[in-house]
Amino acid sequence: MALQQFSLSRRALLRGLGLFSAGMAVNPLLSSNVLADDKSLKTIKLAWGQTAVCQSPISVALKQGFFKKYGLNVEPVNFSGPTDALLQAIATGQADGGIGMALRWLKPLEQGFDVDLTVGTHGGCMRLLAPQNSGIRDVKDLVGKSVAVSDQASPIRNFFAIQLAKQGIDPDKQVNWLQYPPDLFGEALRKGEVQALATDDPQGWLLKKQHNLVEVDNNLKGEYANLTCCVLGLRGSLVRDDPATARAITQAIVDAQQWTAEHPDETAKIFQPFVPGSVAVEDIAAMLKEHTHSHHSTGVQLRKEVAVYIDELKKINVIRPDTDAQRFAEHYVPELLPAESAHQHASNMAHMSNMSS
Repeated sequence: MALQQFSLSRRALLRGLGLFSAGMAVNPLLSSNVLADDKSLKTIKLAWGQTAVCQSPISVALKQGFFKKYGLNVEPVNFSGPTDALLQAIATGQADGGIGMALRWLKPLEQGFDVDLTVGTHGGCMRLLAPQNSGIRDVKDLVGKSVAVSDQASPIRNFFAIQLAKQGIDPDKQVNWLQYPPDLFGEALRKGEVQALATDDPQGWLLKKQHNLVEVDNNLKGEYANLTCCVLGLRGSLVRDDPATARAITQAIVDAQQWTAEHPDETAKIFQPFVPGSVAVEDIAAMLKEHTHSHHSTGVQLRKEVAVYIDELKKINVIRPDTDAQRFAEHYVPELLPAESAHQHASNMAHMSNMSS
């Protein structure tokens, strides 16, 4: 994979930051539980990919008052620009944090963005799909085939490229990755321009259902069953200068993730208004039940997972071979929460489950 895929031109970066600023200007506060004049709450800006089902716990945190519980007034910012622009916005204080795929974020962090990863939010939203009659039943069957991806630096492309590399297959030379707008994936498959799709949810789940596709692989098999795929990033200066606020944001997200895992049907109802198109609440709930929102790693555990991904990205020439995975993880993953805080929620969730939706 060419490393230049991860570097934006100054113009592209500024355009992305412009989109971010526009999102801040037009996106209203979504939390009905927080009063704008409540001086006791600390205001933070949280970038949110509102079309990503796996980020639905943010809607839960807003609706169910998880942020307010920890003294926060969250201004959610709908952001869909380039990842580098999002990380730049976080690093420079235009946003206090955001959630994104680890396999997309780690290269920009290696390049120096001042963003800390404070919690892994879940696993299970990447899918490799193929038609029933394609003969593709394993990643090794992609050799000589064309696969649709959203872009050549896609974290989904990288994930399945890693699986190919592990089997001794050169993902750059032996598989043809073709870039399409996500909404044309189904058409590309129908026309035979590609033989497989590498995508994420909600698109992946919906395409699988609509076209009766085979799920060849995903990021919940084998060693990935207990690895996060998405992470919460906070600006490094916030973590260093105001660790109490960084801790509050992280804990609120952890609680919302756990609530989502325990209440997927209710979460689907809360998040459904944000999903483009007329996606049924039942379908959103089904997606959430296939994700691992009860897996929210922090501290030492998240460092282990980040180190795994750093070493794996080396296999496809995304991360420099001389990057020390453990040192990288220790640098970018702070120790904010006690280990038990991120994984034991029974007592906290008991009373929260009765909160109004």
